[in-house]
Amino acid sequence: MLYGLTNSSRWLLHGSEPSFAPLLLMMSHPWMLTPWHFLSQCVKEGGLPFEKAHRCGLWDLASANPEFNDVFNDAMTGYTNTVIEAVTGGYKDGFGRIGSMVDVGGGTGWAMARVAKNFPHIKCFNFDLPHVIATAPAHEGVHHIGGDMFDVIPKAHAIFMKRVMHDWSDQDCAKILKNCREAIPEKIGKVIIVDAVLRPDGDGLSNDTNLARDLAMLAETSGGKERTEEEWKKVLEEGGFPRYNIIQIPTLQSIIEAFPN
Repeated sequence: MLYGLTNSSRWLLHGSEPSFAPLLLMMSHPWMLTPWHFLSQCVKEGGLPFEKAHRCGLWDLASANPEFNDVFNDAMTGYTNTVIEAVTGGYKDGFGRIGSMVDVGGGTGWAMARVAKNFPHIKCFNFDLPHVIATAPAHEGVHHIGGDMFDVIPKAHAIFMKRVMHDWSDQDCAKILKNCREAIPEKIGKVIIVDAVLRPDGDGLSNDTNLARDLAMLAETSGGKERTEEEWKKVLEEGGFPRYNIIQIPTLQSIIEAFPN
């Protein structure tokens, strides 16, 4: 009898394109598993599992531990590589009308590297915390900027955020969106969000997976969660983006295109 890898299991190899190996290594890291032991306590008594486990949030832990920071950044890069083609293909017309764009929370810049390659007319900026930008490689057509999205976001025609908003509470998301609105032109500016949109009735092929990710956000972040369309609508309106479109793409996420007027 012969044994071999299936098309799905090949994604677990480091040498595969794309590869889920870095993401699985991050998810199975002891520091990411420990907060789950506090989940029941926090549901009953309140509090945040990650902060109870580590006495700080995920981003502070990564900032203070370079080795874990590398594990996290590698995981985000690996995940980006699994979805970015679906994003650039599913939003081809939208990217075609953008002159400049900032990837907020863009990690080490691989998403913008792919956008710059596919849409060379876009002036691309990768924006993340200074300790993340410090380890980011140079990408052709991409300019790295260090900073904090809760303070100020660099100005551009469009803001791109991939799997960022689900890390934060509704209040924090509204603050991020208000800073996005300050960064874009009133008439032609927009925000492009790549995140899950849960079905309220629990239907859909990807809903079980996204509900599992919702639990992960509860365990691993400071108030983050996956959202239904109604929850997205509320957050967008509070952040100053009353008009939006949802574009389905062949991934667990959708593209949410939001406008300030």
